Amino acid sequence: MFEYLWIAVLVVVLALILFKLAPLKHVTVFEHQKGMKYSQGRYVGTLEPGQYWILPFFTSIVPVDTRKEFISIQGQDVLSADGVTLKVSLAAEFQVSDPDLAINKNTNFRTSLHLTLQMALREIVGKERIDVLMENRAGIGAKLMELCSAKASEYGLRLLSADLKDIMFPGEMKKAFAQVVKAQKEGQAALERARGETAALRSLANAARLMDDNPSLLQLRSLQALTDSSGNTLVLGIPNGLVPLVKRSEKGTTPAPKEEKED
Repeated sequence: MFEYLWIAVLVVVLALILFKLAPLKHVTVFEHQKGMKYSQGRYVGTLEPGQYWILPFFTSIVPVDTRKEFISIQGQDVLSADGVTLKVSLAAEFQVSDPDLAINKNTNFRTSLHLTLQMALREIVGKERIDVLMENRAGIGAKLMELCSAKASEYGLRLLSADLKDIMFPGEMKKAFAQVVKAQKEGQAALERARGETAALRSLANAARLMDDNPSLLQLRSLQALTDSSGNTLVLGIPNGLVPLVKRSEKGTTPAPKEEKED
């Protein structure tokens, strides 16, 4: 019995000595973090937000930020399928989903994601011509997500979005595109003018045909114009056929004598 008592006393003494040498440490894992717990240097699990007491001599907790984060790729010179050098930039949003993969399996997960996005961007731009890239600019982000999401998961990350920021052309290409856009706009304007003129001529032709079928409409239209007049002088041209010929009265007028023809 005394042997067990001595063993218990020895354990308490050792515990007090260890507590003096390595006192308990308070660690807080905040709401936006996950805690990576290590025991004697080995990863043993991921802790949820909360407060923890550990013996630093045996255990350590490393907080990992799991909030959303942006990464930007600036001004990459990329060669398109038709041999034109473009300067392309993009922005992506991600967050840490698996701290074990992100921290223990990668030296720097941000650098790994940056390189993956850069290579995917070069692959997408290198397969397309300039005009196709300009027409389908919004679709580049979807292709980046398709190519990079699985790779990001291997890094312990969740890729939330990837969007193209800018496409910059060489100076001569800018002038060429400006001329193309100008020609397209001028062609559209000419087409709209032609459509307007055609519509106006069609309306005039319909009106002329309607008046030919109904001559009285011309008189009604004239009366309407006279009614809407604001007092200015209005000259109406009335066809001769509408005014009957009146015989001259005999007031002081005599018909001219007929000339007799000589035999």
